[in-house]
Amino acid sequence: MSIEKIVLGDLEICRVLNGMWQVAGGHGQINSESAVNDMEKYQDSGFTTWDLADIYGPAESLIGEFREKIGSEKKFQALTKFVPNPGPMSNSIVTHYIDESLKKMKTDCIDLLQFHWWDYNDASYLDALNNLSKLQSEGKIKHLGLTNFDTERVKIMKEHGYDLVSNQVQYSILDQRPDKLMAPFFAKHGIKILSYGTLLGGFFSEKYLGVDEPHRGNLTTSSLQKYKNMIDAWGGWQLFQELLSVLNGISQKHSCSIANVATRFVLDRPQVAGVIIGARLGIAEHREDNAKVFDVKLDSQDILSINSITAKANDLFDVIGDCGDEYR
Repeated sequence: MSIEKIVLGDLEICRVLNGMWQVAGGHGQINSESAVNDMEKYQDSGFTTWDLADIYGPAESLIGEFREKIGSEKKFQALTKFVPNPGPMSNSIVTHYIDESLKKMKTDCIDLLQFHWWDYNDASYLDALNNLSKLQSEGKIKHLGLTNFDTERVKIMKEHGYDLVSNQVQYSILDQRPDKLMAPFFAKHGIKILSYGTLLGGFFSEKYLGVDEPHRGNLTTSSLQKYKNMIDAWGGWQLFQELLSVLNGISQKHSCSIANVATRFVLDRPQVAGVIIGARLGIAEHREDNAKVFDVKLDSQDILSINSITAKANDLFDVIGDCGDEYR
């Protein structure tokens, strides 16, 4: 089985990225030694690309420990994020944060720095981007990307001449907002999408097929709580069960899992470079199942069956707005 790779900027990344939000505290206690051992297993299985952030608890430090443990012969990609609080973004402030990330990750250059900004009313995000570009020219950052920016803001950045390779946004069978404005604009400007929330924090699985709607108390991780809200906004539990039933039929036809079908659907969308699947390091792993996605080929009948259900749902673009608007 070959693991799909894609070139982002000049980085060759795995199209299924290992997400490290799960080490930030809302998904169970992480033991750093077990986590680093687990990271090595991902690496050896061909899953060599990590998605993390300066605000994901010990994520950057774990990358640093991992780098030390495996040595320089084994190549991996670590895509971190810069998620500052709104406010002035002077060169010294931005440089301080990036230097902190470099130190924790035990590297002198960040592969891809994904920038997130909480408040569009504060236009200092352009100052931050200007200073990040300076750090890029100094060799501290290889590529610049974004996280949860809407299309309008990306247009402004492009008008200012910033070179951006990607934007990380929520994208799933339920949440197809990127199709509206973002993917067409990105196609013109050569920007790729890194997708998260594709498995709805685990709701896209056999475990939730044919079961009663879970109570809030049963949603034991931050992901499940977050994506249950998305299911409610999209059309509710009963319609979600209809969708799971269709996905189950497709998964049986292709001898794979519901999660594989949900992942493949998004991987096949225009402009999607990769899908981020959360890794609960040292607690649970789905490497073998994740690898099966690369053998799945959805046909037009599969897509029609999925669309027949999503056509009955609310359009999340109308409910929430463009990508990232749920954070503002």
